[in-house]
Amino acid sequence: MPPSVVRPTADRPLAASPASGRRARVAVWFVAAWLPIMAVVPADAQGRGDRFFPGDVRWWIALDATPGRERAATDRIVDAFPVFRRDRFGNLVARKGSGPPRRVVACGLDQVGYVVSQITDDGYLRLHGSGNGRRHPLWDQFHEGQRIRVATLKGPVPGVVAVRSTHLWRRRQADSAIAGAEGAWVDVGARSRDEVAALGIAVLDPVSRDWPAWQFGAGLSAGPDHLDRGGCRDIALAAQAGPARGETVYIISVQSRFDWAGLGAALTALGRADSLTILDAELARGGGAAGTATTAPADGVIRREHVTLAAMPRGVTVGTVTAISAPALFAGTLVEAAGRPPAAWTDAVALATGAAPAPAAAQPEFVMTSPELDSTVIRGALPRPAVDSLSVTAALLTRLTNAYGASGHEEPVRAAVLAELPAWARAAAATDTAGNVVIAVGPDRDTVLIVAHLDEIGFEITKIAPDGVVSLRTRGGFFSSLWEGQPALLHMDRQLGGAGCILAAEGTPSRIRGVFVPRQAATVKQPPELTAWFGGDSAALAACGVSPGLSITGVKRATRLGATRFTNRSIDDRAGCTALILAMRTLDPAKLDRKVIFAFSVREETGLDGAAVLAARFGGSLRRVHAVDTFVSADSPLESPRFALAPIGAGAVVRALDNSSATPPDEVERVVRIAKAAGIPLQVGTTNGGNDGSVFARYGVVDVPLAWPLRYSHSPAELIDLVDVWSLGKLVAAVAVAK
Repeated sequence: MPPSVVRPTADRPLAASPASGRRARVAVWFVAAWLPIMAVVPADAQGRGDRFFPGDVRWWIALDATPGRERAATDRIVDAFPVFRRDRFGNLVARKGSGPPRRVVACGLDQVGYVVSQITDDGYLRLHGSGNGRRHPLWDQFHEGQRIRVATLKGPVPGVVAVRSTHLWRRRQADSAIAGAEGAWVDVGARSRDEVAALGIAVLDPVSRDWPAWQFGAGLSAGPDHLDRGGCRDIALAAQAGPARGETVYIISVQSRFDWAGLGAALTALGRADSLTILDAELARGGGAAGTATTAPADGVIRREHVTLAAMPRGVTVGTVTAISAPALFAGTLVEAAGRPPAAWTDAVALATGAAPAPAAAQPEFVMTSPELDSTVIRGALPRPAVDSLSVTAALLTRLTNAYGASGHEEPVRAAVLAELPAWARAAAATDTAGNVVIAVGPDRDTVLIVAHLDEIGFEITKIAPDGVVSLRTRGGFFSSLWEGQPALLHMDRQLGGAGCILAAEGTPSRIRGVFVPRQAATVKQPPELTAWFGGDSAALAACGVSPGLSITGVKRATRLGATRFTNRSIDDRAGCTALILAMRTLDPAKLDRKVIFAFSVREETGLDGAAVLAARFGGSLRRVHAVDTFVSADSPLESPRFALAPIGAGAVVRALDNSSATPPDEVERVVRIAKAAGIPLQVGTTNGGNDGSVFARYGVVDVPLAWPLRYSHSPAELIDLVDVWSLGKLVAAVAVAK
């Protein structure tokens, strides 16, 4: 059985999120079971542990439904709950019982969202808001640099919302204004308007955040519009049994974000009702209605009585109108979170629907069972890319980018790299005291070292407050706004603690799920302090073995976009690691007439520390070093084309000048000749950032960085063209054997 509920008290309040510039306390609110009003569990869901089902609020959160485009979502609901019928406006309506009183209980299925408003000639999408209603002040910003889905008639199409590359704004004035929809550019991996059309995308297609099915703590779940989708879930479940007496009309309405137009249409068809209860967080808090009276939420339920809907149809008679909502953490954000609502919520919904009280022993229990990160079970599977000449590159890059390894915590990535090496390289591999992987082959002359780094950006815990909120320090350079209000993963560097650990693990027992705490209000783009919470207090974290110094990252999942594009966080520098592995797979070490050292370095993002150890060890014996790392490209509508303009898809890059090194012209020309002789597409350019090879210069070693172009650096939306990684692998192999 789940643990007992720890209720909010005077000394343990239920706080939503930090006020601007200060960290607020977040309460421990554990979850025991699901709502007692869930009277019917779908037969195929009982005992199933492989996916979530319509009794789970995450099933509802995953439904795409912008105003006027709810049909795909309502089709799924009708399949799961056949008691509902679709009216001519598109609402789902179920009627149970007969005689007085006639009750109506309703929710709004649709969400204020986005639609495609323009498709540009170079294959980007522009966005426009759809629907009215108040949103969190950072709502648009929560989507910047994140994964999205476009809901097309052919099915969902993945993409990312573009963001400025961190590297290209060093020493420049970055935006301080909060991001808005008017500045959003969506990248779906297309190169032209025709390629967008080939993906099935059209103007007015809905666009939403590609949200993982997120459970954390001891039964908390999080997601956009959690409360409202939970209300629709409760209505659908209550409709299975019907009222104890009288008649109840259950309405899951469409176009609620256009002044409840769908509900108005359903009420017009109905004509009259003795009571109308709307399960809606915005109405209950006072938005979207006039002439209301508010009751204090002393029992944990937020109520607004005597609600007057501006769009109430003429000729419809309704006795009383009440809006109710359960409490939530981080209300109005992407990480709006709740577990089991208070008992008063159960009573309020039962009163609104006229449900007969069920004996405690008969109350079924719903269990959140899915370990999945994505919501494709609900929204439909993403199209599988065709097997093509880039499939091997894509598969290797997927395995490496999906591994987690913040700077200083690279062990999972090191293990993933070692597993992918050819047999000869794995046998020769050694890990030095710094954690670098070194593979040295060939006769001891004319030595060249080729290095890529293992680590990625992330955070480390610096302090744990009594309520479990953890303070963070960054590991690497990036915009903290891209993590605010998003899912968080705490990495243990070992398995979780013993039986006393009740926090939700993710995929493996060495990771704990949580959220990055969003600000409640904001006037500037970047949060002054970013914190994270994992659904428990400091004692719960301690029981799992959590302590300062452990790393935290965001969630990631590799995905191919369009024909040749690829997105994931930590492509920097897993694409470099991929190129080294691809090159080693083509080499025969017995045929080498020089020494080649392949190295995978650690702690590059926090100061080139691993490379410094390599330079001290090998520097005096090297002829040249090739640091294989990102070329941060200005190939984005958000960047200035003044420099760093190496288009993705045009091939590998010689990173001839950056903030840490300059390559001699004759060495640049040498690489150009090697690439030309091998038929490898190659670009030459200058960008910002540093590279591992620069620390070898003080030993007299020439640094010739090799790279691939990347958009949206150090963000969850990093995006490349697989052709460039393939060409980089060919280039690494060529320079390894070139005279």
